[in-house]
Amino acid sequence: MKERAPAPARRAFALAGVGLFLLPPRAAHAGAQLEEPLIDSVRTALSASVAELAPPKPRFDDIDHRLAYLRWLGEASRRLRPKKAEHQTRIEFLETAWYESRRAGLETSLLLGLIQVESGFRKYAISIVGARGYMQVMPFWARLIGDGDPSRLFHLQTNLRFGCVILRHYLDVERGDLFMALGRYNGSRGRAEYPNLVFGARRQWEIKPT
Repeated sequence: MKERAPAPARRAFALAGVGLFLLPPRAAHAGAQLEEPLIDSVRTALSASVAELAPPKPRFDDIDHRLAYLRWLGEASRRLRPKKAEHQTRIEFLETAWYESRRAGLETSLLLGLIQVESGFRKYAISIVGARGYMQVMPFWARLIGDGDPSRLFHLQTNLRFGCVILRHYLDVERGDLFMALGRYNGSRGRAEYPNLVFGARRQWEIKPT
């Protein structure tokens, strides 16, 4: 069954630097995006999306929204604890995931499900085809729309920002068809295995308001 994503949201995204540290190729098993030619206008738009610096801290207009966010953060932290034991690292990761998914017009539960499938929440995961980090971003994206330094893809906010921008791009290309967009993200467009894994993992991160 195909699912459709929320309406596209155009936002700005940031790039940051980090040193390189690699795990063996077996650290990640998911597929990867395929390099495709981009027209100049698309390349320029994607470059702008990853290049604008913005802080990941959320702001709220009213106390109810802030309390709802804090309840989500607490429950998501509890669920993530088996994968990330250190409290501050866990909170930083979840704050960044929430922020970057919202900026890209994606469900945070979808983003967390995708990360679970792609890397198992391992920051320095690297696949047999060279995809890197939490969201298993292929290094060619650093050349196409970044500053050309693939080591930056191991930085938390940079990796999530690239991954969200790329998935948003694929959603736009597929006219909001999440099933097909996830296939593009994985390099397995049209096959059900990967989208179904992400949809299943997403359900584990759907936190109902209390």
